[in-house]
Amino acid sequence: WVKPGKASWSWWGEHDSPKDFKRLKEYINLAKEQNWEYCLIDANWDLMKNGGTVQDLIKYANSVGVPLSLWYNSGGPHNNVTERPRDIMYVDSLRKAEFKKLNEWGVKAVKIDFFQSDKQPIIKLYHDILKDAADNQIMVVFHGCTLPRGWSRTYPNLVSLEGIRGAEQYGWSNDFAIKAASHNTVVTATRNVVGPMDYTPVTFSDYDCCKHQTSNAHELALSVLFESGITHLADRVDSYRKQDKAVKEFLKVVPVTWDDTKFVAGNPNNLMVIARQKGDQWFVAGINGDSTVKELNVELPFIKEGKYKLQLYSDGADARKIAFNEAEFAAGNAIPVKMLPKGGFAAILKK
Repeated sequence: WVKPGKASWSWWGEHDSPKDFKRLKEYINLAKEQNWEYCLIDANWDLMKNGGTVQDLIKYANSVGVPLSLWYNSGGPHNNVTERPRDIMYVDSLRKAEFKKLNEWGVKAVKIDFFQSDKQPIIKLYHDILKDAADNQIMVVFHGCTLPRGWSRTYPNLVSLEGIRGAEQYGWSNDFAIKAASHNTVVTATRNVVGPMDYTPVTFSDYDCCKHQTSNAHELALSVLFESGITHLADRVDSYRKQDKAVKEFLKVVPVTWDDTKFVAGNPNNLMVIARQKGDQWFVAGINGDSTVKELNVELPFIKEGKYKLQLYSDGADARKIAFNEAEFAAGNAIPVKMLPKGGFAAILKK
Protein backbone atom coordinates (compact mmCIF):
# COMPACT_ATOMS: atom_id res chain seq x y z
CA TRP A 1 0.00 0.00 0.00
CA VAL A 2 3.06 2.30 0.07
CA LYS A 3 2.92 3.32 -3.58
CA PRO A 4 5.05 6.30 -4.63
CA GLY A 5 3.77 8.46 -7.46
CA LYS A 6 3.12 11.91 -8.89
CA ALA A 7 0.35 14.20 -7.71
CA SER A 8 -1.44 17.23 -9.09
CA TRP A 9 -1.82 20.09 -6.61
CA SER A 10 -3.99 23.18 -6.85
CA TRP A 11 -2.75 25.40 -4.01
CA TRP A 12 0.45 26.66 -5.69
CA GLY A 13 -1.42 28.42 -8.46
CA GLU A 14 -4.83 28.96 -6.81
CA HIS A 15 -4.62 29.44 -3.06
CA ASP A 16 -8.39 29.42 -2.47
CA SER A 17 -9.03 26.37 -4.65
CA PRO A 18 -9.06 23.77 -1.82
CA LYS A 19 -12.44 25.22 -0.83
CA ASP A 20 -13.79 24.98 -4.41
CA PHE A 21 -15.17 21.60 -5.45
CA LYS A 22 -15.38 22.46 -9.14
CA ARG A 23 -11.80 23.74 -9.37
CA LEU A 24 -10.48 20.68 -7.56
CA LYS A 25 -12.25 18.37 -9.99
CA GLU A 26 -10.14 19.91 -12.74
CA TYR A 27 -6.93 19.00 -10.91
CA ILE A 28 -8.19 15.45 -10.48
CA ASN A 29 -9.01 15.38 -14.18
CA LEU A 30 -5.50 16.66 -14.97
CA ALA A 31 -3.97 13.84 -12.93
CA LYS A 32 -6.14 11.34 -14.80
CA GLU A 33 -5.08 12.76 -18.18
CA GLN A 34 -1.41 12.65 -17.20
CA ASN A 35 -1.48 9.19 -15.56
CA TRP A 36 -0.44 10.75 -12.25
CA GLU A 37 -1.27 8.62 -9.27
CA TYR A 38 -2.69 11.19 -6.81
CA CYS A 39 -4.16 14.63 -6.27
CA LEU A 40 -3.37 16.67 -3.15
CA ILE A 41 -6.16 18.75 -1.59
CA ASP A 42 -4.62 21.51 0.52
CA ALA A 43 -5.61 23.64 3.50
CA ASN A 44 -9.25 24.42 4.38
CA TRP A 45 -10.78 21.56 2.40
CA ASP A 46 -13.23 21.06 5.26
CA LEU A 47 -14.80 24.36 4.15
CA MET A 48 -15.35 23.11 0.60
CA LYS A 49 -18.34 24.40 -1.36
CA ASN A 50 -19.28 25.33 -4.96
CA GLY A 51 -20.80 22.04 -5.98
CA GLY A 52 -19.85 19.50 -3.35
CA THR A 53 -18.14 18.51 -0.10
CA VAL A 54 -14.87 16.74 0.48
CA GLN A 55 -16.76 13.44 0.67
CA ASP A 56 -18.23 14.14 -2.78
CA LEU A 57 -14.76 14.94 -4.08
CA ILE A 58 -13.29 11.75 -2.64
CA LYS A 59 -16.04 9.70 -4.31
CA TYR A 60 -15.36 11.41 -7.63
CA ALA A 61 -11.59 10.96 -7.34
CA ASN A 62 -11.90 7.28 -6.47
CA SER A 63 -14.35 6.74 -9.33
CA VAL A 64 -11.81 7.97 -11.90
CA GLY A 65 -8.86 6.18 -10.29
CA VAL A 66 -7.03 9.18 -8.83
CA PRO A 67 -7.15 8.79 -5.04
CA LEU A 68 -6.60 11.82 -2.86
CA SER A 69 -4.08 13.08 -0.38
CA LEU A 70 -5.40 15.54 2.25
CA TRP A 71 -3.60 18.39 4.02
CA TYR A 72 -3.66 18.85 7.81
CA ASN A 73 -2.33 21.40 10.27
CA SER A 74 -0.17 19.66 12.90
CA GLY A 75 -1.26 22.05 15.74
CA GLY A 76 -1.93 21.97 18.70
CA PRO A 77 -0.53 24.54 21.02
CA HIS A 78 2.84 24.51 19.25
CA ASN A 79 1.57 26.76 16.45
CA ASN A 80 -0.98 29.53 16.01
CA VAL A 81 -1.58 28.96 12.28
CA THR A 82 -5.32 29.01 11.65
CA GLU A 83 -5.41 26.96 8.43
CA ARG A 84 -7.77 23.98 8.74
CA PRO A 85 -8.22 21.17 9.67
CA ARG A 86 -6.22 21.67 12.88
CA ASP A 87 -6.25 20.27 16.44
CA ILE A 88 -6.73 16.73 15.09
CA MET A 89 -3.21 15.43 14.50
CA TYR A 90 -1.98 16.68 17.89
CA VAL A 91 -4.49 14.69 19.98
CA ASP A 92 -3.92 10.92 20.07
CA SER A 93 -7.57 9.83 20.13
CA LEU A 94 -8.64 12.29 17.43
CA ARG A 95 -5.69 11.38 15.21
CA LYS A 96 -6.32 7.64 15.44
CA ALA A 97 -9.99 8.11 14.63
CA GLU A 98 -9.15 10.42 11.71
CA PHE A 99 -6.76 7.96 10.10
CA LYS A 100 -9.31 5.16 10.49
CA LYS A 101 -11.90 7.36 8.76
CA LEU A 102 -9.49 8.29 5.95
CA ASN A 103 -8.75 4.63 5.32
CA GLU A 104 -12.47 3.91 5.06
CA TRP A 105 -12.89 6.83 2.65
CA GLY A 106 -10.11 5.57 0.40
CA VAL A 107 -7.72 8.47 1.04
CA LYS A 108 -4.16 7.24 0.45
CA ALA A 109 -1.94 9.94 1.94
CA VAL A 110 -1.78 13.03 4.13
CA LYS A 111 0.43 16.11 4.08
CA ILE A 112 0.88 17.49 7.60
CA ASP A 113 2.24 21.01 8.03
CA PHE A 114 3.59 23.62 10.49
CA PHE A 115 5.64 21.69 13.05
CA GLN A 116 7.58 24.84 13.99
CA SER A 117 10.46 23.31 15.98
CA ASP A 118 12.60 20.26 16.74
CA LYS A 119 11.74 20.17 20.42
CA GLN A 120 11.34 16.72 21.98
CA PRO A 121 7.51 16.75 22.10
CA ILE A 122 7.41 17.64 18.41
CA ILE A 123 9.82 14.85 17.46
CA LYS A 124 7.57 12.48 19.43
CA LEU A 125 4.57 13.83 17.53
CA TYR A 126 6.19 12.97 14.19
CA HIS A 127 6.67 9.37 15.32
CA ASP A 128 3.17 9.07 16.75
CA ILE A 129 1.69 10.32 13.46
CA LEU A 130 3.76 7.89 11.41
CA LYS A 131 2.78 4.91 13.56
CA ASP A 132 -0.93 5.70 13.56
CA ALA A 133 -0.87 6.38 9.82
CA ALA A 134 0.90 3.08 9.17
CA ASP A 135 -1.69 1.24 11.26
CA ASN A 136 -4.30 2.56 8.80
CA GLN A 137 -2.27 2.20 5.59
CA ILE A 138 -1.85 5.93 5.04
CA MET A 139 1.26 7.47 3.47
CA VAL A 140 2.67 10.65 5.02
CA VAL A 141 4.36 13.77 3.70
CA PHE A 142 5.63 16.23 6.32
CA HIS A 143 5.69 19.93 5.43
CA GLY A 144 6.93 22.87 7.45
CA CYS A 145 9.12 20.29 9.11
CA THR A 146 12.57 19.08 10.05
CA LEU A 147 15.12 17.48 7.72
CA PRO A 148 14.93 13.75 6.94
CA ARG A 149 16.42 11.77 9.81
CA GLY A 150 16.19 8.21 8.56
CA TRP A 151 12.66 7.66 9.84
CA SER A 152 11.60 6.09 6.53
CA ARG A 153 13.69 3.07 7.52
CA THR A 154 11.27 2.47 10.39
CA TYR A 155 8.16 3.89 8.73
CA PRO A 156 8.30 3.39 4.96
CA ASN A 157 4.94 5.16 4.72
CA LEU A 158 6.94 8.39 5.23
CA VAL A 159 7.44 9.24 1.56
CA SER A 160 8.64 12.86 1.67
CA LEU A 161 9.46 15.89 3.81
CA GLU A 162 9.76 19.57 3.00
CA GLY A 163 12.71 21.04 4.92
CA ILE A 164 13.58 23.04 1.79
CA ARG A 165 12.94 26.43 0.25
CA GLY A 166 10.76 25.08 -2.52
CA ALA A 167 8.63 26.35 -5.36
CA GLU A 168 5.99 27.82 -3.03
CA GLN A 169 8.48 30.66 -2.51
CA TYR A 170 7.58 31.98 -5.97
CA GLY A 171 4.35 33.17 -4.41
CA TRP A 172 6.02 35.86 -2.31
CA SER A 173 9.83 35.97 -2.66
CA ASN A 174 11.42 37.66 -5.66
CA ASP A 175 14.77 36.95 -4.02
CA PHE A 176 13.98 33.24 -4.34
CA ALA A 177 13.07 33.66 -8.02
CA ILE A 178 16.35 35.46 -8.71
CA LYS A 179 18.46 32.82 -6.96
CA ALA A 180 16.41 29.71 -7.85
CA ALA A 181 18.70 28.41 -10.62
CA SER A 182 21.77 28.38 -8.38
CA HIS A 183 19.74 27.18 -5.39
CA ASN A 184 18.48 24.19 -7.39
CA THR A 185 22.02 23.04 -8.16
CA VAL A 186 22.95 23.31 -4.48
CA VAL A 187 19.99 21.39 -3.05
CA THR A 188 20.44 18.56 -5.57
CA ALA A 189 23.90 17.98 -4.10
CA THR A 190 23.07 18.67 -0.45
CA ARG A 191 19.51 18.64 0.91
CA ASN A 192 18.15 15.94 -1.41
CA VAL A 193 21.07 13.63 -0.64
CA VAL A 194 19.86 13.03 2.92
CA GLY A 195 16.32 12.06 1.96
CA PRO A 196 13.22 12.79 -0.11
CA MET A 197 12.47 16.46 -0.71
CA ASP A 198 9.01 17.99 -1.17
CA TYR A 199 10.15 20.93 -3.30
CA THR A 200 6.98 20.76 -5.49
CA PRO A 201 8.80 21.18 -8.83
CA VAL A 202 8.06 21.82 -12.52
CA THR A 203 6.32 25.20 -12.41
CA PHE A 204 6.24 26.88 -15.81
CA SER A 205 3.81 29.73 -15.10
CA ASP A 206 4.46 32.88 -13.07
CA TYR A 207 3.16 34.95 -10.21
CA ASP A 208 3.03 38.69 -10.88
CA CYS A 209 5.41 39.38 -8.01
CA CYS A 210 8.12 36.83 -8.67
CA LYS A 211 8.64 35.62 -12.21
CA HIS A 212 10.76 32.61 -13.12
CA GLN A 213 14.27 33.29 -14.30
CA THR A 214 14.80 29.58 -14.88
CA SER A 215 13.88 28.25 -18.31
CA ASN A 216 11.05 25.82 -18.93
CA ALA A 217 13.61 23.11 -19.75
CA HIS A 218 15.28 23.81 -16.38
CA GLU A 219 11.92 23.33 -14.68
CA LEU A 220 11.28 20.08 -16.54
CA ALA A 221 14.70 18.76 -15.51
CA LEU A 222 13.78 19.14 -11.83
CA SER A 223 11.39 16.18 -12.15
CA VAL A 224 14.49 13.99 -12.59
CA LEU A 225 17.00 15.84 -10.43
CA PHE A 226 14.75 16.11 -7.37
CA GLU A 227 13.67 12.91 -5.59
CA SER A 228 10.44 12.63 -3.59
CA GLY A 229 8.29 9.57 -2.91
CA ILE A 230 5.24 11.62 -3.85
CA THR A 231 6.27 14.35 -6.28
CA HIS A 232 3.75 17.19 -6.22
CA LEU A 233 3.78 18.77 -9.67
CA ALA A 234 2.73 22.22 -8.65
CA ASP A 235 1.64 24.23 -11.68
CA ARG A 236 -1.85 25.21 -12.79
CA VAL A 237 -4.09 22.98 -14.90
CA ASP A 238 -4.03 25.32 -17.89
CA SER A 239 -0.24 25.60 -17.78
CA TYR A 240 0.27 21.84 -18.05
CA ARG A 241 -2.45 21.37 -20.65
CA LYS A 242 -0.95 23.94 -23.01
CA GLN A 243 2.50 22.31 -23.07
CA ASP A 244 3.62 20.56 -26.23
CA LYS A 245 2.63 16.92 -26.57
CA ALA A 246 6.22 15.76 -26.03
CA VAL A 247 6.50 17.64 -22.73
CA LYS A 248 3.20 16.25 -21.47
CA GLU A 249 4.39 12.76 -22.44
CA PHE A 250 7.62 13.24 -20.48
CA LEU A 251 5.63 14.23 -17.38
CA LYS A 252 3.49 11.13 -17.83
CA VAL A 253 6.39 8.70 -17.87
CA VAL A 254 9.08 10.20 -15.61
CA PRO A 255 9.34 7.98 -12.50
CA VAL A 256 9.61 9.13 -8.89
CA THR A 257 11.62 6.12 -7.65
CA TRP A 258 14.85 4.85 -9.17
CA ASP A 259 17.01 1.75 -9.43
CA ASP A 260 20.31 3.65 -9.68
CA THR A 261 21.59 7.22 -9.62
CA LYS A 262 24.83 8.54 -11.12
CA PHE A 263 26.48 11.92 -10.72
CA VAL A 264 27.51 13.01 -14.22
CA ALA A 265 28.94 16.53 -14.02
CA GLY A 266 28.81 19.85 -12.24
CA ASN A 267 29.33 21.65 -8.97
CA PRO A 268 26.91 23.42 -6.63
CA ASN A 269 25.97 26.97 -7.69
CA ASN A 270 27.06 26.47 -11.28
CA LEU A 271 25.90 23.23 -12.90
CA MET A 272 24.36 19.89 -11.99
CA VAL A 273 23.88 16.87 -14.26
CA ILE A 274 22.45 13.61 -12.89
CA ALA A 275 21.49 10.32 -14.54
CA ARG A 276 18.94 7.96 -13.03
CA GLN A 277 18.04 4.45 -14.12
CA LYS A 278 14.61 2.83 -14.05
CA GLY A 279 14.50 -0.67 -15.50
CA ASP A 280 16.18 -0.60 -18.89
CA GLN A 281 15.79 3.16 -19.31
CA TRP A 282 18.00 6.06 -18.26
CA PHE A 283 16.72 9.55 -17.48
CA VAL A 284 19.39 12.25 -17.67
CA ALA A 285 18.84 15.85 -16.56
CA GLY A 286 20.94 18.94 -16.14
CA ILE A 287 20.46 22.52 -14.97
CA ASN A 288 22.53 25.65 -15.45
CA GLY A 289 22.93 27.54 -12.19
CA ASP A 290 24.22 30.83 -13.57
CA SER A 291 23.76 33.43 -16.29
CA THR A 292 26.22 32.10 -18.86
CA VAL A 293 25.42 29.90 -21.86
CA LYS A 294 26.80 26.38 -21.37
CA GLU A 295 27.59 23.91 -24.14
CA LEU A 296 28.24 20.36 -22.93
CA ASN A 297 29.00 16.96 -24.32
CA VAL A 298 27.28 14.86 -21.67
CA GLU A 299 29.28 11.64 -21.30
CA LEU A 300 27.71 8.57 -19.70
CA PRO A 301 30.61 6.13 -19.16
CA PHE A 302 28.55 3.89 -16.87
CA ILE A 303 26.45 2.83 -19.88
CA LYS A 304 28.77 0.05 -21.02
CA GLU A 305 26.85 -1.50 -23.88
CA GLY A 306 23.71 -1.32 -25.97
CA LYS A 307 21.90 1.01 -28.30
CA TYR A 308 19.16 3.37 -27.21
CA LYS A 309 16.61 5.76 -28.64
CA LEU A 310 17.43 9.23 -27.32
CA GLN A 311 14.64 11.71 -26.61
CA LEU A 312 16.14 15.10 -25.77
CA TYR A 313 14.25 18.04 -24.22
CA SER A 314 16.42 21.15 -24.27
CA ASP A 315 16.22 24.93 -24.23
CA GLY A 316 14.53 26.29 -27.32
CA ALA A 317 14.84 29.67 -29.01
CA ASP A 318 13.98 31.39 -25.72
CA ALA A 319 13.58 30.42 -22.10
CA ARG A 320 9.87 29.63 -22.38
CA LYS A 321 10.31 27.13 -25.23
CA ILE A 322 11.41 23.49 -24.96
CA ALA A 323 12.96 21.93 -28.06
CA PHE A 324 12.34 18.21 -28.60
CA ASN A 325 14.62 16.01 -30.70
CA GLU A 326 15.09 12.27 -31.21
CA ALA A 327 18.28 10.46 -32.21
CA GLU A 328 20.12 7.18 -31.81
CA PHE A 329 22.49 6.73 -28.88
CA ALA A 330 25.06 3.97 -28.40
CA ALA A 331 27.27 3.20 -25.42
CA GLY A 332 30.33 5.43 -25.59
CA ASN A 333 28.48 8.30 -27.23
CA ALA A 334 27.99 11.72 -25.66
CA ILE A 335 24.87 13.88 -25.74
CA PRO A 336 25.57 17.39 -27.07
CA VAL A 337 23.55 19.98 -25.16
CA LYS A 338 23.37 23.78 -25.19
CA MET A 339 21.84 25.39 -22.12
CA LEU A 340 20.63 28.96 -21.97
CA PRO A 341 21.46 31.09 -18.92
CA LYS A 342 19.63 29.43 -16.01
CA GLY A 343 18.50 26.83 -18.51
CA GLY A 344 18.48 23.07 -18.53
CA PHE A 345 17.71 19.83 -20.33
CA ALA A 346 16.22 16.40 -19.79
CA ALA A 347 16.66 13.23 -21.79
CA ILE A 348 15.31 9.70 -21.92
CA LEU A 349 17.38 6.80 -23.22
CA LYS A 350 15.07 3.94 -24.24
CA LYS A 351 16.07 0.47 -25.36
